[in-house]
Amino acid sequence: MTNRQDHPIVRFCKGVIIALGFILPGVSGGVLAAILGLYERLLNFMAHFRQNFRRDFWYFVPVGLGGIAGVALLSAPLEYLLAHWQVIVLWGFAGAIVGTLPALMHTANAHTPRDGVDWAWFFGTLLLSGGLLYFMSDLFGTLPANFGGFIVAGALIALGVLVPGLSPSNLLLILGLFTPMLTGFKQLNLLGVYLPIALGAVLAMALFSKAMDYLIRRFHSRVYHFILGIVVASTILILVPNPHAAESISYAGVTPLTLGLSAVAGLLGIALGYWMSRLEVKYK
Repeated sequence: MTNRQDHPIVRFCKGVIIALGFILPGVSGGVLAAILGLYERLLNFMAHFRQNFRRDFWYFVPVGLGGIAGVALLSAPLEYLLAHWQVIVLWGFAGAIVGTLPALMHTANAHTPRDGVDWAWFFGTLLLSGGLLYFMSDLFGTLPANFGGFIVAGALIALGVLVPGLSPSNLLLILGLFTPMLTGFKQLNLLGVYLPIALGAVLAMALFSKAMDYLIRRFHSRVYHFILGIVVASTILILVPNPHAAESISYAGVTPLTLGLSAVAGLLGIALGYWMSRLEVKYK
């Protein structure tokens, strides 16, 4: 007899919720999967692909279909909000990421006390990734919103599932892929957007699931301080205008009312991010 929590319709709805982690900066698909009780089984499926493949594959089919439906339904309103209230929305996103930092810092030293090497990993990653992300278009050119670019987007989304607490959407914003991705989702562009993102996600899961499992078990503290450096750097860059980035925030013509609403959105985002991270601790 099928458990109610395992009913395909329930798993479909869980997929819709996890889709929030694909398209909302500050929200991690891995965190949502942990809250919904899917993370451990998903990680085990990806890390040990050949074991119980048929059973686990069909188990996650409704989850995947729910994820596709979720991004299709949610991308249009999010694209509209970014187009009309960019500063307010991005401050809210940044606040949500800041709200998750205490839990991520706690996770980083959950196994061993934080030491000087951890701080070196954090600050080194913060400075290196911050500079690299800010000057990426100057160093490598703009990452195009084409088939290859969306494969990269899919790989980042997969990493957001593999590593709870890591939100890939803020990186996609900096890379200039976020709005084109939302547009493709809204238009149901199956071959140009959905397919390369799915390919990138599958490749990243196949390549990195075992490696991530090994690294987190062997170098837990170092890995999470590395992640913290990237998260903090990318969050700062969301709020810093960058003339070389296609989707960079712009404060041109911003009124005091907009700044006030942005501050409120940031505080609400912090509260939301903190609440989400507490749920992860409770249900993971």
